[in-house]
This record gives sequence, C-alpha cells and structure tokens, in this order.
Amino acid sequence: MRLGMIGLGRMGMNMVRRLIRDKHEVVAYNRTPDKVDKITGEGAEGAYTVEELVSKLFAPRIVWIMLPAGKIVDKQISALAELLEPGDIIVEGGNSRYTDDIRRSAELENKSIHYLDAGVSGGIWGLEVGYCTMIGGEKKVFDMLTPVLESLAPQDGFLYCGPSGSGHFVKMIHNGIEYGMMQAYGEGFALLEASPYKDNFDYRKIAHLWNQGSVIRSWLLELLEDAFKEDPKLNDIIGYVDDSGEGRWTVEQAIESRVAAPVIANSLFARFQSRDDNSFSDRVLAALRREFGGHAVKASDK
Repeated sequence: MRLGMIGLGRMGMNMVRRLIRDKHEVVAYNRTPDKVDKITGEGAEGAYTVEELVSKLFAPRIVWIMLPAGKIVDKQISALAELLEPGDIIVEGGNSRYTDDIRRSAELENKSIHYLDAGVSGGIWGLEVGYCTMIGGEKKVFDMLTPVLESLAPQDGFLYCGPSGSGHFVKMIHNGIEYGMMQAYGEGFALLEASPYKDNFDYRKIAHLWNQGSVIRSWLLELLEDAFKEDPKLNDIIGYVDDSGEGRWTVEQAIESRVAAPVIANSLFARFQSRDDNSFSDRVLAALRREFGGHAVKASDK
C-alpha cells in the first residue's frame, strides 16, 4: 500500500522502516528536514511540507500521524482536512485522549474524511519486535488498512477495538497497567537494596533469574536486566520519573467510572513524589522508561 507518515520521532521513523521492509510505499514528512533526508536514504519518498506529502498520495489517501498528543495533533489534522478529499483516511497513532478522537472523528465526518485512532505500543524496540496496535473507528476502514497493520505488528499484534476513541481508550488503560507493573518492580528492587543481604545481590542476575519460569517474568524484567548490566546500582541516573498524560487519564477514568484502581493511582502519585527525592525504586522506574521507550533520564552528577 501507499501511505504518508507525519512525524519521524522515536517510533515514527522505525514504523516507516518496517513498512518499507514489507514493500509498502511511504511518503515521509517531519518538521525538521534532516530526518526526512535520513529516511529517504533508506527507501522512503520524502516530503518537506504537508502539501507536498498529500500531493504525492493517491486516492483514497492514507495519512498516519505520529506526533505528541495535544494541540500539535489538532493543528496537523486541521491542516490535513483542508488538503484531503472525501474518502481519504487519517490515522492518529500518537497517545491522544480518546475524547479528542470522538471530537475529531465527528468534525472530519462533516468533510467525509475517515478517521482511525490507533494506540501504538512498542517503544524503541518496535522495529525489531513489532508494534502492538489498538484501533478504533469505522470497521470497513480498519479492514482496508489490514495490510499496513500486519506489517507494523507482530503476529496477533493488532486488534479492532470498536468505534472512534476505543483504540486510544484501550491504549490508555494499557499504559495505566504499565505504571502499576513498573512501580511494583521498582519497589521490589528497593526492598532488596534496603535488605541486610544487599552486598550479596547482583540485580542483573536476579532480574534474569525471575524471567526463568517465574510468575513475574516479563519483557520489563528483561529490560531491567539490560539496565543493571550497564549500571549495577543505577547510580548514573536520577530517579526523576515523568508521567504521560495517559497515566493521569486512566486515574481520572477510574474516578468517573467509580472503579477502584488503587495500584494505578498510587503508581501515578509515586511518580509525582519521585521529583522530590532520588530513591532506588525511582531509579528503577527511570531506567525502565529509558530502556523501553528511549525516554530521557536525568544524569547523576555523583
């Protein structure tokens, strides 16, 4: 298939690479032209304006957006809405709030432009492993994009979740669960670090051990093993842990739905607290975010 990709950040660039590898034709645009130059050298077709990107696509045009959630996405969709034609498709693949998707879908429907919301998980490892993708919107449009989704995702790695907003809703809850899992690992390793046996512990080996048939084995533990290999006590980073909008939105949704979610809520509050101290558990969380998502960490000046 032929499609446009707007946004060549940590995930967008590698998504283009996966698509090219599967023989899709990708027209790629980024606000900074150096990234366009880079991916053009790898087989994509470059565009240096949104107008150029749209002009290089064929009806029905498919434009996939991978930008930070918020006003920048609304601005980009507004620009596209003036350039696209009835029957064209916009896929929002960032971490937008699901209520924004419902609004955008209704606005674009007035122009007969289709809109899909795609919650994408995979971080910087997606190029190798594939991207778990959760999609909301019109089922017939989802079906049209199946070849693209098959190229981006691992086997059984994408799912039609329902009408507009449902894809990003599922991704929001996914990220809330991620918060809780990471917090549990952080607290567990902090307890090991506070124990009288800590001088005997090799945290890389413990993380590796727990992935050998243990009920708490996970990809996150594999990433922790890598982090501890590079920095056995995580002394090179500060345990300052940012939070994405999705963690907050999950807690807000729990309140609105009157669903008890104390683990997820407390993991969000723990991230707030991390900005005032430098505990071992917070350094574990910071290291995990760096390993799976390439998120920036604050270096220690030890």
